[in-house]
Amino acid sequence: MRIGLVTDSLGHLTFDELLDTAASLGIETLEFGCGGWSAAPHLNLDQLLAHEGARANFMAKIRAHGLEISALNCSGNPLAPGAHGAAHARVVRDTVTLARLIGVSRVVMMSGLPGGPGDQNANWITTAWPPEGAAILQYQWDEVALPYWRDLAKHAHANGLSRICVEQHAHQLVYNTETLLRLRDAIGDVVGVNLDPSHALWMGGDPLRAIAQLRGAIYHVHAKDTRIEHPNRELNTLLETKPNELVAERSWNYATLGHGQPTTWWREFVTLLRRNGYDDVLSIEHEDHSLPPDVGIRKSIALLREVLD
Repeated sequence: MRIGLVTDSLGHLTFDELLDTAASLGIETLEFGCGGWSAAPHLNLDQLLAHEGARANFMAKIRAHGLEISALNCSGNPLAPGAHGAAHARVVRDTVTLARLIGVSRVVMMSGLPGGPGDQNANWITTAWPPEGAAILQYQWDEVALPYWRDLAKHAHANGLSRICVEQHAHQLVYNTETLLRLRDAIGDVVGVNLDPSHALWMGGDPLRAIAQLRGAIYHVHAKDTRIEHPNRELNTLLETKPNELVAERSWNYATLGHGQPTTWWREFVTLLRRNGYDDVLSIEHEDHSLPPDVGIRKSIALLREVLD
């Protein structure tokens, strides 16, 4: 397996500083944010689409540092009502086009989440009661999500992209194993998973068990941990709306690798991935508000090297 990095983790660095830092740390692959919920700190999507010279320079600098691109990331909500969703949908389509132009085989994104009929904002249905939730959920899948995804799959095929890596995330239609497989069954094997264990961990799932269920559909993996803050969880449950910066007050927090699950857990994670056919990139995503990015990334690299030996 290769150790990669989501470049937004070092979003405070310039493009050149990012490349120097990644190479010095022994990172092998980079995953670039292209827009949506990313500020895209290291690339200009419109510029790269428009200018062949800009693309050539971008790729030459990456290769000169001994690095590769594992994926382009356009995570956002392309199914949101109104202009917000339309803007994110444009980023998704443009990212797929850019992937073809620079020879990248994977795009990471989220499924999106519509509103209900007439809603002005996205609406995440997470319970079976009250009963109107079932009708909203059916509308979201059948009337909004599946038509969008069928069209996106056509765009992906037209651009030679065979792997759209959907991240299972809260406040999205696809947030667990069942919903990922539902989308894949409806759209085809262009849809796979960007497996990020941190989300399942705080939602009460078991990423280790999910790996076998997702065999053949694991297209990309994020290396990110979650720490459950048990005293707060016991009082307030794992449903958490406090800002991520309020680490001491939350029921769970994203964590540097090993600061949530122990090293033995990560060794089993890697072993199960290999056993189920995935022997590719582990893309570190640092979102730990308890540690500076450079510290957290170094610690995460050290842990991955230990479990990969």
